[in-house]
Amino acid sequence: MVEPMNPTSLLLVLHDVAPPTWADYQPFVEAVDALGNVPMTWLVVPDFHKHNDLGDHPAFRRLLTSRAARGDELALHGYFHCDESPPPSTPRDWFMRRIYTHEGEFYELSRDAALTRLRAGIDVFQRYHWPLQGFVAPAWLMSEGTRQALRELPLSYTSDPQHLYRLPDFTPVDAPGLVWSARSAWRRGVSKLVSDQREQRWRQAPVIRLGLHPVDMRHEFSRNYWFHTLKRLLAEGRVPMTKAQWLAQHCNRIGHAA
Repeated sequence: MVEPMNPTSLLLVLHDVAPPTWADYQPFVEAVDALGNVPMTWLVVPDFHKHNDLGDHPAFRRLLTSRAARGDELALHGYFHCDESPPPSTPRDWFMRRIYTHEGEFYELSRDAALTRLRAGIDVFQRYHWPLQGFVAPAWLMSEGTRQALRELPLSYTSDPQHLYRLPDFTPVDAPGLVWSARSAWRRGVSKLVSDQREQRWRQAPVIRLGLHPVDMRHEFSRNYWFHTLKRLLAEGRVPMTKAQWLAQHCNRIGHAA
């Protein structure tokens, strides 16, 4: 008997989720909800830029609780989502922390400093009874100290732009992702060209991640790209899942094949 092929999957991920970014995301989320059952992974920042502590925003917390109740995943996305480390001292660090991003919160943290922030984030999720499996560093930038800290914590996964990593051993799992730089018109144009090329290359990939940011939602060109890409991939038969759901299914499949 020939077993059916495993269906391909689609992971819709909202980055930088915090009280001030909800206004950016709300119309898009409502449009996605209207499509039917499309679960999303929300990357939640406990105190965005040190001015948006979730403890001060009960209505937003209720929103997140309701999203988790309907099947969405809430994941920890840094703690402050801002880089407060000493100024960069090498050309590479200067590029990563001043050109690539200004928000690489976990790029230079020691193990102890990373543990302190990660435990504080875990405490926030426990306080509000939100299930937590994943941590994603802002801009996907992690120091070796952060990696050491993650090996000591009860989390299931972390990620970078093209992989998920099972914790605590950082086993890589291919999970290619599309992401835009949407701060200017020329960046949005280049992002569209690169994304179209990558999507063609990944047509047969078992999973594709769509990594959205609040700035994408502020421009019609990028906002429409994400919505139409989502609809097209769904029409092509990709099954929408959260990151935690897909990783659990993948690990289960590998275990049965072993």
